[in-house]
Amino acid sequence: MGVTAREWIGSVEIDPTIHQEWPSYAVVLVAVDGVRPELLAEVADRLVAEADASVVNADPDLVDPHVGLWRDAFRGFGVAPRVARSSVDALVRRSAGGKGLPRLGTLVDLYNAVSVIHRVPIGGEDLAKYVGSARLVRATGSEAFHTTADGEAVVQHPESGEPVWVDEGGVTCRRWNWRQTTRTAISDATVDVGFIIDSLDAPGHGGARAAGEVLASILPGALVREVPAG
Repeated sequence: MGVTAREWIGSVEIDPTIHQEWPSYAVVLVAVDGVRPELLAEVADRLVAEADASVVNADPDLVDPHVGLWRDAFRGFGVAPRVARSSVDALVRRSAGGKGLPRLGTLVDLYNAVSVIHRVPIGGEDLAKYVGSARLVRATGSEAFHTTADGEAVVQHPESGEPVWVDEGGVTCRRWNWRQTTRTAISDATVDVGFIIDSLDAPGHGGARAAGEVLASILPGALVREVPAG
């Protein structure tokens, strides 16, 4: 079990059915081995402060255009905002509501902050826990999704047809970028990481590219790959 940054970033695939329904979808990938989170704490603090400042006193219902595209996409596969939101939508609402971004560890804080600053969903994966290649597919409903409920480890299953990121061990992120599995989640012990930056802004999708550039600039040796729109 486990893959290197180069193996992971080179193996990511998007199922054609995703681009058939959302032709503007593109993804920017950033991956690196041997991260030292203790050296990134200061930059994480700075980026979190910048992210919170970017939405302070904002009305979360006055939707950023890219966040709005994600709300439309979620409705497209049958999920209303009151049920679930894209990760960036949820983070912006939390920060704008005065709570500030959650502090969940240096690497998670980093990508959450970059997500809010550039208004793009970003997911982070511990590559040492990954099984095989990463793919974005439409779920059959039989895939395993390892998560927690009431503090207990459970295995759930996605709804048939919802976009999910998967590896050979099951779902790594449900509803495109709504909730990540506990199985490949980044922890304080993570040193090999992969970041998935989703965009519906293609062909320009400057936010996703800018977010990728920021992450790559603060992670020495990072690899970057773009999978363009369909």
